Amino acid sequence: MRYLFIVGVFLLCSALDAGVSANDSARKKVVFLPGRQSHGWSGHAYTADCKLFARILNENMPAVDAVVMEQGWPKDLKVLEEAAAIVIACDGNSLIGREANWKDLDAIARKGTGIVFIHYALDPGDLYGKYLLDWIGGYYEQHWSVNPFWRAEFKTLPGHPITRGVKPFAVTDEWYYHMRFRPEMEGVTPILTAIPPDNTRKGPDGPHSGNPTVRSRLGTPEHVAWACERPGGGRGFGCTGGHTHWVYAQDDFRKLMLNAICWVAKVDVPPGGVPTPTPSVEQMETHLEGDRPADWPPERTRQVIEQMNAK
Repeated sequence: MRYLFIVGVFLLCSALDAGVSANDSARKKVVFLPGRQSHGWSGHAYTADCKLFARILNENMPAVDAVVMEQGWPKDLKVLEEAAAIVIACDGNSLIGREANWKDLDAIARKGTGIVFIHYALDPGDLYGKYLLDWIGGYYEQHWSVNPFWRAEFKTLPGHPITRGVKPFAVTDEWYYHMRFRPEMEGVTPILTAIPPDNTRKGPDGPHSGNPTVRSRLGTPEHVAWACERPGGGRGFGCTGGHTHWVYAQDDFRKLMLNAICWVAKVDVPPGGVPTPTPSVEQMETHLEGDRPADWPPERTRQVIEQMNAK
């Protein structure tokens, strides 16, 4: 009897271990690659942005294993090769760097790995836009696109897994627009579209300020977030917003971003979208780098959170 009891316990433990291993292997790894924070206490706060997203995904999406890599471009690509999705948020080409790294990421993308680029990462310079066209369907092209601050009102949303549970909303941010997309928008689905104020189109010629084509498009809707399906099954997503960390306090925008990351990783987006309660002051301020400005007490963060979600 004692022998049978021991064997039974062994078999039970083995079954439990196998179940845990199966559950672990079923989780989709999402790797966040943030660049260095570069615009004061809360601007281009890529690490804080990514850690906010990763925490919410790990707490609310059992199918996701989100990790944030903070040491720049990984020396060992195994972590990227094992990912279902890679999320990149940085200043220009400050993270990926040399062309060899772009080629490595291209090989990973061609195996079906999902790719997300956020805000300034969409402007990789003259040499590497071709990769973003392949991976996510669009990018910021200097002397074609522009990067003004404006209040974008997203009055309607398309039917797509990325918009599940998301209501129309408005956010003031540095929304890049007039992006360079694939010809005929092949494989690209606009997700966030708004009409920029006319004054944002009147800048002088320059790599970011304006050009004749932009100035000729007064009143034209512009796509500032989009989804992409690649030949072979890979998925991509680009979003031009995210200059200031505070925009992610807006419940609908944050849910949309989380939905997009899950969709790109081929994780089923819940009918109501990824659960994401309004962050607390502490949750929004955690991981911001540098010193708090003298004119920004915690009460101001609370006010910003409330204003972002005012009806």
